[in-house]
Amino acid sequence: MKRRKPSTFSQRFHDVVDFSVLTTSKPKKSLTIGKNSTAGRNSQGRLTSRHMGGGHKKQYRVMSFGQEKLNIPGKVKSIEYDPNRSCFIALISYKDGAWAYVLAPEGLKINETIVCSDSAPLKLGNRLQLKYIPAGQFVHNVEVRPLEGGKLARGAGNYLQVVSQEERYTDVKMPSGEVRKILNNCFASVGQLSNIEHKMMQLGKAGRSRWMGTRPEVRGKVMNAKDHPYGGGEGRNQRGTKRPKTKWGKVTGGHKTRKPKKYSNSLILSRRPSRKKNKK
Repeated sequence: MKRRKPSTFSQRFHDVVDFSVLTTSKPKKSLTIGKNSTAGRNSQGRLTSRHMGGGHKKQYRVMSFGQEKLNIPGKVKSIEYDPNRSCFIALISYKDGAWAYVLAPEGLKINETIVCSDSAPLKLGNRLQLKYIPAGQFVHNVEVRPLEGGKLARGAGNYLQVVSQEERYTDVKMPSGEVRKILNNCFASVGQLSNIEHKMMQLGKAGRSRWMGTRPEVRGKVMNAKDHPYGGGEGRNQRGTKRPKTKWGKVTGGHKTRKPKKYSNSLILSRRPSRKKNKK
């Protein structure tokens, strides 16, 4: 992390990620497309996600999350910043002349060769089926179903850990501590994702949050009574409700949201540890 000199009040609490690992500041033009800001609204213009809007204009980098270049080696040409995700991305030049962006694992260097193959060696950045990955290995961009592309562990510093191998399934440990089964013919990339220090970043000021497209969030207790269940009253008041609620009266705080008949319930071996046990 890089800490600014406290020349102003906001700079005193301003921590940024060290971008010295990046090799270029401009993306490859053929792999970028325009991105319109929805500001949290649906196709009818109705607000569906609050506290979104504004922010700096972005271009979307067309990413490769699957096995589009199976058995074709590629060379890492650059490590780049992507405004649409928290981890860094790598520009790959394949032997057949194609170019692609992939998620960059921590420690990936320029001019290294990576490949997606069943017979790929267990090397950082390579992509292979879970059944060929030994226990204890860190993986990222893991498929949930075969040929669907990576869905799990795609954020900065994230990884899944291979626990054991079974006949049809591979047991993996999720970032939350949950252990679950995944079909062992699903593909995964070797290594932990880059930008591990992302979670330590401090914005320092409200303006920097606005640059990222986040609008202010108002506390419910300072609203009027007609606008929120916590609103109204003179001075500082307690919540006034038995259980915590959203603006629309929906109970939160310990309320289970997972569907009881979800298809993957049978694939979960152990749930994530509860917060109460962690506090003890």
